[in-house]
Amino acid sequence: MAEAANEETSNTVEEPLDLVRLSLDERILVKMRNDRELRGRLHAYDQHLNMVLGDVEETVTTVEIDDETFEELYKTSKRQIPMLYVRGDGVILVSPPLRVGGV
Repeated sequence: MAEAANEETSNTVEEPLDLVRLSLDERILVKMRNDRELRGRLHAYDQHLNMVLGDVEETVTTVEIDDETFEELYKTSKRQIPMLYVRGDGVILVSPPLRVGGV
């Protein structure tokens, strides 16, 4: 009976970082400053949102202005990174994995 109570409290979200805790060892989306996005498996984090991600796909979006037409040209570049340390002060958003079903 006590184990069920402990399990129930470990799956509840009472503070913002609880949502991050529930995403450990799952793939998450991290939006960073300067139009960078990271998608990877969350291995570790701390209260500053410093994170260690594995199997990361980094997407960088840049905007260039065409000299003749003055149109904005959006370009994206992607790269794969096996393991990455993310400093928390550059994090804008952390999105947990999509959970389908009852939990």
